Amino acid sequence: MSDIRAYELDSPTTGEAGFGDFIALLKPRVMSLVVFTALVGLLVAPSPVHPFVAFASVLFISLGAGASGALNMWWDADIDAVMRRTAKRPIPAGRVAPGEALGLGLALSGISVVMLGLAANLFAAGLLAFTIFFYAVIYSMWLKRSTPQNIVIGGAAGAFPPMIGWACATGGVSIESILMFALIFMWTPPHFWSLALFMKDDYSNADVPMLTVTHGRKATRAHILVYTIALVPVALATGFTSIGGPVYLAVSAVLNAGFLVGAWAIWRRDEETAQADKYAVEKKVFRFSLYYLFLHFAALLIEAVLHANGFGGW
Repeated sequence: MSDIRAYELDSPTTGEAGFGDFIALLKPRVMSLVVFTALVGLLVAPSPVHPFVAFASVLFISLGAGASGALNMWWDADIDAVMRRTAKRPIPAGRVAPGEALGLGLALSGISVVMLGLAANLFAAGLLAFTIFFYAVIYSMWLKRSTPQNIVIGGAAGAFPPMIGWACATGGVSIESILMFALIFMWTPPHFWSLALFMKDDYSNADVPMLTVTHGRKATRAHILVYTIALVPVALATGFTSIGGPVYLAVSAVLNAGFLVGAWAIWRRDEETAQADKYAVEKKVFRFSLYYLFLHFAALLIEAVLHANGFGGW
């Protein structure tokens, strides 16, 4: 907490914060993925949900994700200021005071949890509250600055949205929602480590113990391959549940083959080659990983439509 207090004292704002700056605090890019995966989790669930309840549920889940983003930016303001990728965020750029971000994050946390409980059910609201706590406290305040396993364990925060969506519809969890969680959980490390390979100086300058900093790029490349191999059966297993089917399995097989090829290519590269082409392969795999997750959940959505019309499934 001392770093944050020092940052608050040493970083006066310009007083020029606009609406867009407060939106930026919510991490809209991350929020878009949360909204999509939560919506899919809700729509593929076996229990039908009234359209208004579904809309309200996804809205409050997105607000909870935004709350997590604001709390993360408040806590990480000191390290954001020394990382090129984050230096222009509203707090380190001096457009928003840290206290304003904290207030926004806490307010949205309370609103999102209470309103989700009223719109859907208390179990879903509790799961959302735990997700916000996990991202803001367990990941941001503890794991991120203390262990190279920060992304591995902290990835759970980003994996909860489809479980919350499923819980909004069913009031509980199931093997299907657990596998959707596991898909994102296992995807997160190779996704972020491929980014870290060409962003190492940022994490090193900010004293964040990313795997590339603590164990080096060679070890990180090996970890990417191992986690990608472990991801494949998790992704394919979802296709054999009630929410899967031949369409999902075909899409998943192609995507996992592509991800494995990319992870293998990363593992085989040395630093001299990577630096010579400015980490072109690593950047390509990182971009592919974004499509990988989106298309898996899009395939689940297609299966849900087919199931509803008497097609697909097993």
